[in-house]
Amino acid sequence: MPNNPLHITNGSNLTGILKELDYQGDILTWEEMLCEGPTISNINSDKFLQIRASFFNAFYDVGLNIEEIKEELDILNHIEAYSEIILWFEYDLFCHINMIAVINLLQQKKIHLPIYLVCSGRIAGEKNLKGLSELTPIQLENHFQKKIELTDKDIELTRAIWNIYCGKDHNLLKPYIVKSSSFKYLSNCLKAHLERFPDSKTGLNVLEKNVLKIIHENDVKSFNHLLGYAINYQGYYGYGDVQFKRIIKKLWIFISEEEKRLTLNRKGHEALLGQHNFATELNDTIYFGGVNKLDFQFNKKQNKLIKTNLNAN
Repeated sequence: MPNNPLHITNGSNLTGILKELDYQGDILTWEEMLCEGPTISNINSDKFLQIRASFFNAFYDVGLNIEEIKEELDILNHIEAYSEIILWFEYDLFCHINMIAVINLLQQKKIHLPIYLVCSGRIAGEKNLKGLSELTPIQLENHFQKKIELTDKDIELTRAIWNIYCGKDHNLLKPYIVKSSSFKYLSNCLKAHLERFPDSKTGLNVLEKNVLKIIHENDVKSFNHLLGYAINYQGYYGYGDVQFKRIIKKLWIFISEEEKRLTLNRKGHEALLGQHNFATELNDTIYFGGVNKLDFQFNKKQNKLIKTNLNAN
């Protein structure tokens, strides 16, 4: 069989770059955001697409065209044209959940071609972690040449993690934080995921607390200024504009908007100091896979998720 790879990218930006640089093969662009919203294990189903469409409509007022998505994914029904699959995903939680889902979808479709991973993150001589679209053409080519072929153990690992993510007990992810695999940044992403649940003391998760700290420690002039800060200083989450806009709007109960400056109000200072648990007041009912965010809180001392009082029995 001639060398004819199928590239699966993490978004349209990278797809455009690969086309511009004339990478050989066809490209499937994976545009999902599976780090938020409900999921079920069977990705290769109409029910999965319907669940996702309902989520985007309810939380982001975005309509998904299910038929268009099916047309895009139809390329996976003609896999005999390809010699291998190359995944292009980054170091963050956003990308890793999508990547894990893609690998599971390939298995559910009984596709058994060699799977390679191109994953960006730490770059020699660079201080900050880099996304694939941020790399120079030479850096991108270096990453491509060093792509890693996934083993059967890697694929089995993603199957286990996906099933746990779609289930009700995300503490089961903890053993995988220390498990070795070809996924260099998986440990960081799993830790970051568990800390997306409300802290058992403050009721704020790591991202929410960080937004309040940004306001407290910096001269933040506006909503958009805060948005920029939050995106640039989020660690391993990889959230985009649309996600942080929703988060900041939820946090507005802690913020005072003065002339050309945002400050924390009294409640905001109390939240930052951990004087009250504000989870119920924030009332963020978003799902992470199979679990409602409000069903669990993260206990730092025990380093695990604990059921909230409402769902303790």
